[in-house]
Amino acid sequence: MDKYQQSHKDKLFKPDKTDPYTEAHRPSGSAQCPNCSARYHGGQWTWHTDTSQAPVEAFVCPACQRIADRKPAGQVRISGAFLQAHAEELTNLVHNTEAREKRDHALERLIEIAKDADELVVTTTGMHLANRIGHALEAAYDGESSYRYSDSEFYLSVDWHRD
Repeated sequence: MDKYQQSHKDKLFKPDKTDPYTEAHRPSGSAQCPNCSARYHGGQWTWHTDTSQAPVEAFVCPACQRIADRKPAGQVRISGAFLQAHAEELTNLVHNTEAREKRDHALERLIEIAKDADELVVTTTGMHLANRIGHALEAAYDGESSYRYSDSEFYLSVDWHRD
């Protein structure tokens, strides 16, 4: 993907709505999540450690709150005959995509990977991670993807299928 395509992709995915979890869970100053150790400073949750010894508020980050509430912001459904033959590879791709995304964005994490008889359902704490997993599946294994954004909620559902 060249710079032009990446910039268009970035422009297309600018939701009008804000995530209610990030709006409702906003500490007043610097904070650290007691569950995952993500740090909040300057309006953003990051993995960067603060070298100063200034006291910080213990505050559960929106991703940990979503995980505790079992309220995903994204879902990826993987189905088709290809899944049956390559389930481990597909699961590894999901984990690798999450690791890359989580490294830069502390609130983008997996909630669960559930395997049924005929599909794999991945739930995420952020819409961006679900979007990235869908695009990673298309880039690595072709197949057909569909993306549905909810009008009433901050939610993305991705369906990927390959026979």
